[in-house]
Amino acid sequence: MSGGPYDDRGNHDASITNPCGMAEDDPVHAGGHEHPAPGGPFLIGEAMTGGYGRGADILHSCTIAVDRGEIAVIVGPNGAGKSTAMKAVFGMLSLREGMVRLDGEDITELSPQARVRKGMGFVPQTHNIFTSMTVEENLEMGAFIRRDDISGTMEQVFDLFPILKDKRRQAAGELSGGQRQQVAVGRALMTKPKVLMLDEPTAGVSPIVMDELFDRIIEVARTGLPVLMVEQNARQALAIADKGYVLVQGRNAHTGTGKALLADDEVRRSFLGG
Repeated sequence: MSGGPYDDRGNHDASITNPCGMAEDDPVHAGGHEHPAPGGPFLIGEAMTGGYGRGADILHSCTIAVDRGEIAVIVGPNGAGKSTAMKAVFGMLSLREGMVRLDGEDITELSPQARVRKGMGFVPQTHNIFTSMTVEENLEMGAFIRRDDISGTMEQVFDLFPILKDKRRQAAGELSGGQRQQVAVGRALMTKPKVLMLDEPTAGVSPIVMDELFDRIIEVARTGLPVLMVEQNARQALAIADKGYVLVQGRNAHTGTGKALLADDEVRRSFLGG
């Protein structure tokens, strides 16, 4: 991510993540160099074909991937299969063809719950918080799979999203849309995931809030944690993306760095408004 408007934003604190259960002296945990998982990217949904139940296929040999420290963005027109691709990687629909690998391990047959335990943190677009619970209770719910002390991780989430610390005793349903999204992302981070997956994190928020959320996403990725997200604000998302996937009718139409896709005349004309 060089030469973009977001290059100087964020920090390099790796403490909030737990890539593969690394020790403190691991170079990734310490903010050093990342290395692809053996045999390919850290997370990949490869040649995925499938749909919901017994319905028609929505994805057609679709491939998306992300490596440590990267932000990978899935964009495309409405109905292109963006969220379906994300859900396929998370195990929310059965693949008829293709596979999903996490850190070199084939997890294609695992349930979403099992994938969370393997290290996937997933934030759906809607219904992603408990509105009647406080901010703090929502974060505690995010750590349901952990048996260790979660207080340090919660403080790290509060460092990332300071407004949540101020509103920790407030019902999450009383927060603004942008603040609710911060709660949802924070709750996913409470699991200390190996990869963070976000389905349209800026849907329905103002441009100012969108920029703030993207700032925080950059901070998370700079810790070494891979971030894979679906985003409707394609131009802004590609501006922060290391890797971009443009889907059309469930197929890969264009793949490249965010910078390259923004500079591609066909991509700009067809998907970015010229």
